[in-house]
Amino acid sequence: MSYWQGKVAIVTGGSAGLGLAIAEALGERGAAVMLAARDEARLQDAVRQLRAKGCRVAGIATDVTDQQQVRALVAATIEEFGRLDVLVNNVGRSTRGNILETTPEEFRELMELNFLSVVRCTQAAAPHLLESRGHVVNIGSLASKSVSKFLGAYPASKSAVAAYSQQLRLELQPEGVHVLLVCSGPITREDAGRRYDAQARNLPNSARQPGGGVKIRGISPELLAKKVLRACEQRRPELVVPAKARWLFALSQLWPTLGDQIVARMSS
Repeated sequence: MSYWQGKVAIVTGGSAGLGLAIAEALGERGAAVMLAARDEARLQDAVRQLRAKGCRVAGIATDVTDQQQVRALVAATIEEFGRLDVLVNNVGRSTRGNILETTPEEFRELMELNFLSVVRCTQAAAPHLLESRGHVVNIGSLASKSVSKFLGAYPASKSAVAAYSQQLRLELQPEGVHVLLVCSGPITREDAGRRYDAQARNLPNSARQPGGGVKIRGISPELLAKKVLRACEQRRPELVVPAKARWLFALSQLWPTLGDQIVARMSS
């Protein structure tokens, strides 16, 4: 029997991309899934798509920057499925920008979406996850651990997710709750070559590329979703994709000057 059979998951940002891929992978393995996304039409399209594949799934339009809506999401999940075993904090947005031209307001906006949404959802779901001894999956980025140029407020917001995940892990692991931080390179998507054109208008051409131009091959959301589920089954603390990036993380901690030189060379 699948490890996921009978489990219940919330997946934020679940109407497309990695969130939808994780939801589908969970559903295929016997889990029930509550999708959360802001766009009601896209959300319902995703629900219909997964139900057509035999998945047990529901959806609720949710703005994860709104505490009341987050609480309603968790309450709706318990009402619909009776329990909660997995929270996937997948909502997030990446940016481009010169660091000195990125305003405090832009930092605040991205911290609300990329970091504080993780805090809100985790706190709302925690009582149920403690009861089920379940999983918290926080979708970070390679930028959670190693920063490249011209990414605006994005690295700061994802670094906060990494620090929060470690503290959660230290405090919740003794209570039986598993916390996974996912640090992935660029995830393939149809608009990868165009999505930063407006933000990167006055930046080097490399800034328009996935990963800020860092020379790392993209990974499909479907493959990454499988890796995420496997890491949960093994109750691993972190998933780094590609795995070789761990060497850069370690080197940057031990020898920051050399780490910066390598990142600069990889993104030139």
